[in-house]
Amino acid sequence: MTLSRPPAVAGAFYPADPGTLAHDVRAYLAAVNGAHPPHDGPPKALVVPHAGYVYSAPIAAVAYAQLSPFKDRIKRVVLLGPCHRVAVAGVALCSADSFATPLGSVPVDHSLDEAVLALNNTEVFDPAHLPEHSLEVQVPFLQEVLGDFTLLPMVVGGASPDQVARVLDCVWGGAETLIVISSDLSHYLDYDTARTLDMRTCTAIEALDGDAIRDDQACGRYPLKGLLATAKRRHMTVETLDLRNSGDTAGTRDQVVGYGAWALWEAAI
Repeated sequence: MTLSRPPAVAGAFYPADPGTLAHDVRAYLAAVNGAHPPHDGPPKALVVPHAGYVYSAPIAAVAYAQLSPFKDRIKRVVLLGPCHRVAVAGVALCSADSFATPLGSVPVDHSLDEAVLALNNTEVFDPAHLPEHSLEVQVPFLQEVLGDFTLLPMVVGGASPDQVARVLDCVWGGAETLIVISSDLSHYLDYDTARTLDMRTCTAIEALDGDAIRDDQACGRYPLKGLLATAKRRHMTVETLDLRNSGDTAGTRDQVVGYGAWALWEAAI
């Protein structure tokens, strides 16, 4: 791979012009109504959607707004999302030195690669990263709400919850590390059916019950289930921040895609 992983979906999923992109991201964040006041510390993990901004960014912004009061505390973001175009057997790291968007480049953190690659079902596999949008669309929001940070991007294929949980344990870190799971919810159901199914998914996430999430409930179910397994073992708390679908934002209601945003906090010591 080249030294920088270049943008793959700028101009499609989000604006390619840096000024327009920065304006839009700030507008999405500014529109968050403050219904979820900040906690004493930042969340340890977020679950956010990854569709085109016109559809999912209003929901993602509710999650990313939780980080704004703590922008100087978070120095590493571990970002996991599903593979949409190139299949991955387990968990794929990226060899690039940086991850670029129209807003600039974020350094890729390779300090934990050796430890992650010592685990089963992990590899460096750039072909899965190059076209993948589930990770890329998160980065402009992270660039806007955080100060200087490094990125550890991972594409997750058919890995078990235990496998993902072991990876997460390996990269967990302390207060300087944020975990972000990229996942949409139900796909191409009518509005009412989607709302019912997405509410079941929301209930499962609130209960930290990954086993209750079926294949048709979340495209990022593999990394999501791994996070939920880890969160349950660590006695984390979870808060639902938003739950909508494309019929609520910019699409018709005959076939919608579901989006949700959740934040998870570590147990008080």
